[in-house]
Amino acid sequence: MSRAETFIDGTAFMAMHSSDEAVRRSFKAFFAGRLSDRVVLNLEQVGWCDNLVWQYSRQVQDAYYPFMDNLHTDMRIDRIGYSEEDLAAAAADPALTGLPLIKRLLVGQVANRGGTLVTADPELLACTGLPVTALPLPAVEPVFPGLLEPLYQDSLALRVASFGPQETS
Repeated sequence: MSRAETFIDGTAFMAMHSSDEAVRRSFKAFFAGRLSDRVVLNLEQVGWCDNLVWQYSRQVQDAYYPFMDNLHTDMRIDRIGYSEEDLAAAAADPALTGLPLIKRLLVGQVANRGGTLVTADPELLACTGLPVTALPLPAVEPVFPGLLEPLYQDSLALRVASFGPQETS
């Protein structure tokens, strides 16, 4: 993996379904604008997303998953696990002290690999000195190409209220 990788976490992915319209539009713009690019998503974060979605009704899941499945197929999202070096970086970085383990591991991985994490996690965004970034609000809401947009519109049956510590610990 080369330096300056763009990582996303589960909150970035799920923020496309935020009940906060500014957050939703910002993250939709990020993904719609990066369809031909590559991002990195930790395998643990994939599980975090599924765990969140499985808390919704079967009807909401059935509306959500076709979009997610197609986006994961159409966009290059490299799903990776932790390396020994990632774990060592998470343990050694004093800037990560006090964060929940899942967040220390993720940010340690991003830092170890010279990347930047795009996130909607308010706890991570409030920290200074971490390789995390927030997204700007786009002037207009983008549209996904082809079949993705109607699938996305259907998937909005799932709306996430917040990304506070209770959802990411």
